[in-house]
Amino acid sequence: MVSSALHPWLDTPLREALSHQQAHALLVQGAQDRGPLDFSIALARAWLCETPARQRPGGLACGRCGGCHLVDERSHPDLRLLVPESLRAAAGLPADEAGESSSAKTRKPSREIKVDAVRAALEFIGLTPSRAGLKVLLIHPAEELNLVAANALLKTLEEPPGPMRFVLGCGAPQALLPTLRSRCQSVVLPRPDREAALAWLQAQGLQDAAIVLDACGGEPLRALEQAREGRDAEAWRRFPSQVMQGDGAGLAGWPLPVLVEALQRLCEDRLRQALGLPARSFPQLEPLKAPVATERMIATLTETAAWLRTRAAQADHPWSAPLAIEALLQRTRSALDARSRPL
Repeated sequence: MVSSALHPWLDTPLREALSHQQAHALLVQGAQDRGPLDFSIALARAWLCETPARQRPGGLACGRCGGCHLVDERSHPDLRLLVPESLRAAAGLPADEAGESSSAKTRKPSREIKVDAVRAALEFIGLTPSRAGLKVLLIHPAEELNLVAANALLKTLEEPPGPMRFVLGCGAPQALLPTLRSRCQSVVLPRPDREAALAWLQAQGLQDAAIVLDACGGEPLRALEQAREGRDAEAWRRFPSQVMQGDGAGLAGWPLPVLVEALQRLCEDRLRQALGLPARSFPQLEPLKAPVATERMIATLTETAAWLRTRAAQADHPWSAPLAIEALLQRTRSALDARSRPL
């Protein structure tokens, strides 16, 4: 059974979404680290719950009825989860689908939602509800719908053939077709409250949670994932010094997407300090403390942060990690080093 516990920072937004829902299609917008998939499943669970609404404060799922149990098992006949192959495990779905060829099982799972999957979902929509009074189609992340798949969904999203609810989870709404966005009621997941995030991380057993949370942009799910992969508070304490020393060997085990984002945050912190503002991601770390810089340094830091943003889009590409790390550190170190710029 998949855990049905909802992260504490999502409880209030869930209650608000259920009480203010006006459309049959909701667009749940939020960074992956805020739990939009869990939130979307909680919405579906509440809609498919079989306990009378008057017995469920705020419209939340009871968690005890047969409908809730089937949603937790991902076997409810009136719920379809449409996710890329690469996210099936995260959605609580089997890694393999019936009918997969042997070649499909050996290749890298796709990160795209393809038109064949959408067409199968449309067939599901056309069926009469089996157990509940409606059917629910959950698509996550909706920005991974390819163009053909997105267009195949449009008409049904606008005019479903029967009692139907749609949830589109999305971390990059600007990447969706405008016609898809316009057919949905928007639900925006806010950044988790810092105190609630820290309390949750500490309950997970994370030591010095504030250091990891700050380094991960205030996103508790990302902080916990990073710590579990070995990038704990001590690793983040060392990180600025390693960058300033060009310690590529010490950072060799860092995935490139994580490293690029961390370097970007480091540049942004140094830029904030250059402008007389406190650092946010690495506030307690000595290597970032330096005199206020000149306009030249501010321009260099701004350009480097922008350069890192372009590299973030390419960080998943198969390239030589040692060479990539060396180039990233060299460019970032030059921008961070106040001694190399006239003050």
